[in-house]
Amino acid sequence: MVHTHRAGLPLLIESTCNQVNQFGGYTGLTPAGFIDFLNGIAGREGFDPRQVLVGGDHLGPGPWQGEAAAAAMDKACQLVRECVLAGYTKLHLDASMRLGDDPPDRPLDPGLIARRTAELAQAAEAAAGQLGDGGESLRYVIGSEVPPPGGIQAGHAGVSVTATADLAETVELTRRAFEHLGLQKAWERVVAVVVEAGVEYGEQGVFAYERGQAAGLASWIAGQERLVFEAHSTDYQAPEALRWMVADHFAILKVGPALTFAFREAVFALENIEAELLVGQRAGERCGLRQALEEAMLRNPAYWEKYTRGDEEQRRLARLYGLSDRARYYWPDPGVQAALGRLMRNLAGVEIPIGLVSQYLPGQARRVLSGELDAAPQAMIADKIEAVLAGYAYACGEPEGSTNYTNYEI
Repeated sequence: MVHTHRAGLPLLIESTCNQVNQFGGYTGLTPAGFIDFLNGIAGREGFDPRQVLVGGDHLGPGPWQGEAAAAAMDKACQLVRECVLAGYTKLHLDASMRLGDDPPDRPLDPGLIARRTAELAQAAEAAAGQLGDGGESLRYVIGSEVPPPGGIQAGHAGVSVTATADLAETVELTRRAFEHLGLQKAWERVVAVVVEAGVEYGEQGVFAYERGQAAGLASWIAGQERLVFEAHSTDYQAPEALRWMVADHFAILKVGPALTFAFREAVFALENIEAELLVGQRAGERCGLRQALEEAMLRNPAYWEKYTRGDEEQRRLARLYGLSDRARYYWPDPGVQAALGRLMRNLAGVEIPIGLVSQYLPGQARRVLSGELDAAPQAMIADKIEAVLAGYAYACGEPEGSTNYTNYEI
């Protein structure tokens, strides 16, 4: 919020169907609870909550794909309804996953995906009707990327680019499905399509955007009256690559783990600074943050185990330093929070020598020396994160009135 206020950009924040749903998701938040959570931050930061656009990402039956289709879709429609009633206005509808009683031996029929997507839109429109705006405030995104959100898993061979024929089929089938349910007006509010743009990241590196590979997609979308692309998993792309994506009509750029990765880098750096400042003092006075994080991850391996491979040392490094940033799931752990609090208390009011800042946070040291940044821990953490956001602000630096947004996922 601080960054977008300073940059003059609108702020679009989205939660996924796994993070936030009617059962609490893995964050423990319902859609209404997530809105309250955002409003609380806005109040503390002096940010007008009306400037925040809230969206739902991959809204659909994903969390319940092991259940029969009827049950999974019923829960997915309820999720969409609760999102709309809570105040979500941008809805990515994703019914691309195979459900419990779908044939397991062949790909899911594109027409079935389109029909299920339209059912989700119908649920959203009905909820909007309860609010009295007839759905006019809602904007829809259709389609889905492959591989799944959150970064490619260990051992994945690579990524591809969506074929324009497949893209055209997705749009046409979904349009027909909307119209079949009498959702012509809702179809006019479909603003974007999610495709695989060839950008991804995994533990072994980053797949950078290649304009040549996506030229067909860019040409196709340029001929559409109102549609743009929504790009998922743009984390760790270079600012120039992001700017090329915007020029090629990828007008919504989504980022999440790159931000929490920057946060982790900053607090680990501060722990190294703490160790230098407390040399000679009892070890018990140190925060023990890295150890607390590692212990939390080992106690509950659900969020990292299937994303790592190799021997124990390789998996340890992937847990703590992997680009998919599986550590992001463990910051709410009470032990980790206690260690983070100790770190902040140990560094509170301490004048950190600029050479020590330069050793562990060189980018922030340059800004401290230039007078642009205070060498306080919280300020340096925020600046480390803003350095990532700056690449997106640069990419979306179009003339006033542009429809480009930067999307920050929790």
